[in-house]
Amino acid sequence: MMIDLEKLAAVPSPTPLRSAEVERGIADSVAYLGSDAAQRSIELDPYWPKWHSPWWHMLLLHELGEARQIPARASEALAARVDRLLHFFPIHASDAPGVDLQRDSACHCALGTIYPVLAACGIDVERALPWVRPWFVRYQMADGGLNCDTTAYLQTGECPSSMVGTVAPLEAMLIGGAGASEQRAFVARAGGFMLKRALIHGSQTMHNAEERGAAVAWRALTFPRFYFYDVLRGLAVLVRWAEATEQRLPEAAVATVVNALVERWPDGVVRVERQAHAGMTTILPTVDHSPSPGALASTFPLLDATSRIGEPSEALMRQWSDARAGLLRLAHAGRLVS
Repeated sequence: MMIDLEKLAAVPSPTPLRSAEVERGIADSVAYLGSDAAQRSIELDPYWPKWHSPWWHMLLLHELGEARQIPARASEALAARVDRLLHFFPIHASDAPGVDLQRDSACHCALGTIYPVLAACGIDVERALPWVRPWFVRYQMADGGLNCDTTAYLQTGECPSSMVGTVAPLEAMLIGGAGASEQRAFVARAGGFMLKRALIHGSQTMHNAEERGAAVAWRALTFPRFYFYDVLRGLAVLVRWAEATEQRLPEAAVATVVNALVERWPDGVVRVERQAHAGMTTILPTVDHSPSPGALASTFPLLDATSRIGEPSEALMRQWSDARAGLLRLAHAGRLVS
C-alpha cells in the first residue's frame, strides 16, 4: 500500500482552540502541583494513585504542551522520589526480597513517560536519573521491544514484547539524540520493532495473546495517552525516529495508518475517540505500606475536560499536523520508500 501524498499535503492544519474549561483545568492542576498536598503525595508515592496524583497531572500538562507551567518544586520532588525506586526491573522473585514491587519499583512505560516530562521541566534527567536510559537498553527484548510484564522475560521459545511497553521508552530515548552506542542501538532496534508491527499489529505470541485483542482499539485515538498506545502515537514516534536517525521509512509500515487518518480527519480536526483511562483501578498508598484494596481510579478537572469522546483535541491535532509535516519532509528527501 502507498501513501497518497497529494491528499496528505492537502490536509489543513487548523489552529486548535482551547476551551475555557480546559484553561480552568490547567490552572487547577498547576495550583495543585504547587501545593503542600502535592508534595505529601509525591513523598508517599511518586506514581500512585491513578489518576489524581501529581504524576498524572504533570503528564497531562506535558501532553498539552504546558510543562513550563509545572512548578519546579513539584518536578524536582518527583525526580528525587523516582530516584528512590529500585534501579532495576525485578524479574525473578529473588531479585528484590521484601520489596513491595507495586510501590517500590517502576516499569518501562512509567519511566518512558516521565522522562520527557522532567526533561521538559528543565531537569537534567541524565544527571538526576542516570540509570534510566541504561534501564531501557538492559530490558530490550530480542525483537527490539520491551514488556512491563515481568513474566514475559521468563518465556522461552517466543518473544512476547509489547507496544505499550515499547513506545514510551523509544520516545524518551529520542530526546536529545540517542547518546552512547548501546543507546543508539536501542533506538535502531526499537524503531525496527515498530516497523514490523506496522503500528497496528498485536503480539503473535502465546504469552502476550491478550495484546492481539487490545490492538483492535488502537485505531481509535485516545487522549490523554499517559502510557496508552494508539496508532497516531506510534506514527508520530516512527516519523521522529526516521528523521532523528536519518533512516528510511518504509511506506508499507505506515501507509495503512496514514491513509486511514487522512480519510477520517480530512479537515485536520482530530477528535477523541476513546477513553483508555476509563474504568481503571488503582492502589491507594498508605503511610505504613499496609495492603491496599483495589479502588476505582479517580479523575480531575483537566482530565475530564480533555478526554471527552467526540471533542476536538488540540494535542492530537498538533501531533497529526507534526507527523504529516515530517512525512512530507521524508518524502521530499527520498527517505519515504516503497
